Amino acid sequence: MKTFLTLRALAAVASALSLPAVSSVPIQASSSLAAASGAYATTSGTQFTIDGQTGYFAGTNTYWTGFLTNNDDVDTVMQHLSSSGLKVLRVWGFNDVTSTPSSGTVYFQSFAGSEPTINTGGNGLQRLDYVVKSAEAHGIKLIINFVNNWTDYGGMAAYFSWAGISTNAQWYTSSKAQGQYQKYIEAVVSRYSDSSAIFAWELANEPRCSGCDTSVMTDWVSTTAKYIKSLDSNHMVTIGDEGFGLSNGDDGSYPYSFSEGVDFAANCAVADIDFCTYHLYPDSWGVSPVQSWGSSWITAHGKACAAAGKPCVAEEFGSLSDQCTIESAWEATALAAAGTGGDMFWQYGDTLSTGQTANDGFTAYYGSDLFTCLVTDHVRAIDAA
Repeated sequence: MKTFLTLRALAAVASALSLPAVSSVPIQASSSLAAASGAYATTSGTQFTIDGQTGYFAGTNTYWTGFLTNNDDVDTVMQHLSSSGLKVLRVWGFNDVTSTPSSGTVYFQSFAGSEPTINTGGNGLQRLDYVVKSAEAHGIKLIINFVNNWTDYGGMAAYFSWAGISTNAQWYTSSKAQGQYQKYIEAVVSRYSDSSAIFAWELANEPRCSGCDTSVMTDWVSTTAKYIKSLDSNHMVTIGDEGFGLSNGDDGSYPYSFSEGVDFAANCAVADIDFCTYHLYPDSWGVSPVQSWGSSWITAHGKACAAAGKPCVAEEFGSLSDQCTIESAWEATALAAAGTGGDMFWQYGDTLSTGQTANDGFTAYYGSDLFTCLVTDHVRAIDAA
């Protein structure tokens, strides 16, 4: 897992360092970003209804979109996604810092002072405002999350010193950390609660509570999801977890175990969770053979979601070798699997004003042969299903 995380962290740092300065001229949030038309996305059994159409969707991830400082670049991404038939985009809704960054650097929340501050300026949440606005204009739905399990862009660790804790496991039960986390959630959700571009709010990126009893994570999921619903009843809520802790299909490998404090079925069953997520990185998890193991993982989670009466989303997946063959096989399995209502490969890449976006070894660039394999051919298969 360390190798995989290092690749992604290096890509993130490289992307962040290339950000130019941005204007601090404010733009109106919330009401100005509400879509003139368009229905909110919902579940329909174990499928999704998007813009009035019920069925399976293809999507992707671009963690970096909210950190772009050129509006034209954001529009380019959204236009390319839309023309490709990708419907859902997952972006980082967090960007936490523990020291004041250089002028023009994008960040959303700072723990640099005696008390945390949420940056609503031109180099803060106004960047996310434009992502939502552009998504509305191009018919793209967004999954926006609120914190990272990892230290990329701050993560749970950004809260540690201020909250008087030292581990992610403590973060879930720290009243101080959770209080600020909920303040941040409110700051983001209140900006877009009327927007049809929001597909779902997501609790975290890959939350784990290593060594914890699984009840700790399940209680946190229940409390946080209920809180989000109290702020916004229009949009769906999901977790953002990797799918660990699953008895169904258990082959004795690490990802099926409960050692990370995650019980997939119990968390999926939480009343205010609308759909469930799982990720797939066999190379990083030390399991093989990659293709067939991954297909079994997809099928097992689909069955668990079908039993819960909720759709699953294969929210992140990637192979470090033979990407087209392996990942397209996973897409086909997900499309055919009962209980899975969509898939989102990690990650989309494009060529913008500053050059190519981050390549962490998994990136499929718009217009490339790999993009044709994972997107064009897959969307055609979805349409034909």
